[in-house]
Amino acid sequence: MFDQGRIHLSTRPLHTVHALDVDIPQGRLTAVTGVSGSGKTTLILESLIPALQAKAAGRALPDHVAAVDAPAITRVNTVDATPIGVNVRSTVATYSGMLDDLRRAYAATDAAKQRGLTAADFSYNTGSLRCPRCEGTGQVSLDVQFLPDVDIACPACDGTRYAPAAADIRRPAPANPDEGVSLPELLALTVRQAIEQVGDIRRVRTRLQALIDLGLGYLTLGEETPALSGGEAQRLKLATELTRNQSDTLFVLDEPSVGLHPLDIRTLLDVLQRLGDNGATVIVIEHDLDMIANADYVIDMGPGGGTAGGTVIATGTPGDLSSDSHSVTARYLNRHT
Repeated sequence: MFDQGRIHLSTRPLHTVHALDVDIPQGRLTAVTGVSGSGKTTLILESLIPALQAKAAGRALPDHVAAVDAPAITRVNTVDATPIGVNVRSTVATYSGMLDDLRRAYAATDAAKQRGLTAADFSYNTGSLRCPRCEGTGQVSLDVQFLPDVDIACPACDGTRYAPAAADIRRPAPANPDEGVSLPELLALTVRQAIEQVGDIRRVRTRLQALIDLGLGYLTLGEETPALSGGEAQRLKLATELTRNQSDTLFVLDEPSVGLHPLDIRTLLDVLQRLGDNGATVIVIEHDLDMIANADYVIDMGPGGGTAGGTVIATGTPGDLSSDSHSVTARYLNRHT
């Protein structure tokens, strides 16, 4: 279990959590479990993460952290299900990083060169091709008397964010080489549809495939990220991490299964497995029994909540935990499996 190394954390008492000495295996999926109030958040979010961040920055450890040792970890990535910003200019294409590549691809077409257009012109935020009515937001506000303002799709661009001139710049596509597709049309396509049109752009194809692998193939490229559900936001945040070596990275997910359908949980487990295949160390703070049963290692806090908790009562594989009579989690895990 610890062949790839370990993260060691020693803490002093904090809140209702006693002094702890914990080892977490590197390159594995670890579930931190226990009843509400047992100390999971204090252990991971209030102790481990701040300690690793302080050590990486050369700062003093938090007062309640006696020591932390994680020689291979240089990056900590906390992935939660909070919405991705509130800016309507943030879309699936911009957040995933593919729009920059797409703008360069469209600027390289003959039609764009003949008009003297560069990649900057294809930006719907500041470019010359953005819709002048909505200024690239895709929507306008109506001032309704006695009522709050109402946002509607921009009547000038039909919500595409671009002026009509952008429709004249069409890029030949593998699925449609004769007619091609314009950038506004492309942003209206789903991820699955778009990969057929721009699959010849390697970096874009890689990002689109990552979204498909995460079960997000139904999203449109121009979909606003603030409108995504918590589960969608969580997976979109992970999408950019799937194609790189993660042996120096710790990912922490706090209750990632909340609100997810069992099929979505299966997809999430597949994603976490791919991160592990790339060398990542992953910690999930969890109550969901499917997530716990599929972890490599479990740290069970308890035995109760509040003053009745605050200690590590069991560690090991899910199979090890199931035979521990002191663990409340083990009792339910046995019924589940």
